[in-house]
Amino acid sequence: MPELPEVETTRRGLAPHLLGRRVVALDVRQPRLRWPIADELVAQLPGQRIAAIERRAKYLLVHTEPGSALLHLGMSGALRVLPADTPVGTHDHVDWRLDSGQVLRYTDPRRFGCQLWRPAGTVHPLLAGLGPEPLSDAFDGDRLWALSRGRKAAVKLFLMDQAIVVGVGNIYASEALFAAGIDPRRAAGAVSRARYARLADEVKRILAYAITRGGTTLRDFISPDGVPGYFEQELFAYGRDGEPCKVCGASIRAIVLGQRSTFFCARCQR
Repeated sequence: MPELPEVETTRRGLAPHLLGRRVVALDVRQPRLRWPIADELVAQLPGQRIAAIERRAKYLLVHTEPGSALLHLGMSGALRVLPADTPVGTHDHVDWRLDSGQVLRYTDPRRFGCQLWRPAGTVHPLLAGLGPEPLSDAFDGDRLWALSRGRKAAVKLFLMDQAIVVGVGNIYASEALFAAGIDPRRAAGAVSRARYARLADEVKRILAYAITRGGTTLRDFISPDGVPGYFEQELFAYGRDGEPCKVCGASIRAIVLGQRSTFFCARCQR
């Protein structure tokens, strides 16, 4: 699933093509995504000018005067700006026709993404209760330490809790815990304030760097310009089961935590 750097890469790639453009019409070829494409989106979006594109967690918000389109890429979704006469593929489910003569095309083989609507001045239920953005000043080690007290859940699962901080998915949680030297199996409440300070710093550093590298290409993700992300080439833990640790040479281990594959070095991470 695309994680925060991939979604931010998508936002930055789309913005020059969408900002200030008017949505002329919507062509919905397959309305059955994770949730049915919202009737309000089909009714409200045509005729509106796009004022801004925002990322919140792993969602994209395309803002117009009466409200915002709420988009999620799901497991395999992609958004690309293309000439309007580009042939339609089997998994090309939605086109936004723009006054530029181009279309914003949503492609999703697994149909696990969404295109919903949020009226202006409201908070969509999917966004309610989310924690702070990891690259914001509201996220730091003190927050992690305070919210972790008494928690027995593994620190990796705690870090991936969207009420604690948004957008830190499986790949980047594994990488941040490796960089901070913290065993992902350790109980969240057993991690010290000093180690949480380092973990928060590593989350910020790794996410910011991954954005500059265009995200991580794993299976399906490609940025809007068709260029893959390159952070995968620089992973220290994720997906490296059985390979030597780049720091100490010990074998990277793979286990399952919370039904997610977890990769770590038992020598470097304590």
